[in-house]
Amino acid sequence: MSDRELIHFVTGKLARHAVESVVSRLAQEHGFDYSIQVMPITVAALMTPKWLLRKLEIPEGASRTILPGHLKPDLEKINDAVGQTLECGPRDIRDLPLFFGGKSAEREGYGRYDIEIIAEINHADRLSAEQLLNRAQALAAQGANVIDLGCSPGHRWNGIGDAVKRLCDEGLRVSVDSFDVNEVASACRSGAELVLSVNSSNRQQASDWDTEVVVIPDTPDDFRSFEETINVLEDAGVRHRLDPILEPIGCGFAVSLQRYADCRRRWPNARMMMGIGNITELTDVDSAGLNVVLLGICQELGIQSVLTTEVINWARSSVRECDRARRLVHYAQTNGRPPKRVEPSLVMLRDDRVTEYPTSVLDQMASEIRDKNIRLFVAGGCLHAVSAGVHVSAPEPFALMEALLASKVGDSIDRSHAFYLGVEMQKALIALTLSKQYDQDRALRWGLLTVEEESHRLLRDGASKSDQ
Repeated sequence: MSDRELIHFVTGKLARHAVESVVSRLAQEHGFDYSIQVMPITVAALMTPKWLLRKLEIPEGASRTILPGHLKPDLEKINDAVGQTLECGPRDIRDLPLFFGGKSAEREGYGRYDIEIIAEINHADRLSAEQLLNRAQALAAQGANVIDLGCSPGHRWNGIGDAVKRLCDEGLRVSVDSFDVNEVASACRSGAELVLSVNSSNRQQASDWDTEVVVIPDTPDDFRSFEETINVLEDAGVRHRLDPILEPIGCGFAVSLQRYADCRRRWPNARMMMGIGNITELTDVDSAGLNVVLLGICQELGIQSVLTTEVINWARSSVRECDRARRLVHYAQTNGRPPKRVEPSLVMLRDDRVTEYPTSVLDQMASEIRDKNIRLFVAGGCLHAVSAGVHVSAPEPFALMEALLASKVGDSIDRSHAFYLGVEMQKALIALTLSKQYDQDRALRWGLLTVEEESHRLLRDGASKSDQ
């Protein structure tokens, strides 16, 4: 008799061979014995707790019993009925190695941050009071700490005081972005807590506002004016933070980064801000990666605030990205480790990993399935469709559908089923194109932009007696 731990796995008929393949490898790697109970149901996801309890047989000596992942919400009820502690594995058997032997270490302290997000509403003066409040509240809900009201140069906003008061009355923190001293004075009287920005053109008026200001040079490379404005404000006792100005790529980006580092060395205890929109808004690339890198620079240089905006379409989720990025870079620096496999919501275009069934497993599924429901997969650079005695594949949906219609299950595909398959095949093609994980009837993962989907296939299968 073996002295090794016995672990019992529960699955459905469809996943039997996949489970056996994965579990046998895990048993060798981790040194345990195993048993697999194949329930008399094709799709494991259709098991209900009540049905499971009627069929479940746990072998004597099993130290762990691992159930299909979809039962997790009912696990406590199942454990109470069985009288012992069972576990739920992942929803996808291909994730079992990660679940079983490769779980990520607990991210102790993850979620903390020390970078403030200032979210600008451009041309705030052009919005109605209701539009402005709705936009401000939305940005705050996405992670903005301060709402910056961007004014329109050359057009005085006489109602800015009322707008600031309205937002403050709703519990929002507000800053004002204007060089019009009258606009700024009105905003500060109404509760604005920060002024963007001050240089030689308006530094003399700053002492009248009794509000913290952001110091910038007259021109990005004019360090002398920058230092002069700082000295004037310090002599007047005006609270301030420093922004040497981040310039776009191709227009002095690297040099401007050096200025931030020099500024930190010159004023080691000063509060600083970085306006990151010149990079995210003016670079033809998705903003998430840029935001992480820019927030990482801020974290290492001790820059306590960033100014961002969401004007151009590819940066329209920048506030949410910055909110997650500041937590990620804080964790990385605090723990002295690269920010890898910590924050999945920022991996948006491609997935961090993709798992596929071998085509031999798909062939085996086709030989054992008895119903005509169609299962879709992505494997080996192709789309695959599997049904009773059918396994066809093609690199794109039209060819795959032609092969399905010509197969022995083709006559079972009605209009509604064809529509459903078309939707799923298009998702599969997107996954194949972008190297994303495709799982039938589940939403593709787009990080923080993921929109969950209602299950359609399981409703169809659930009404089928052939699955039970």
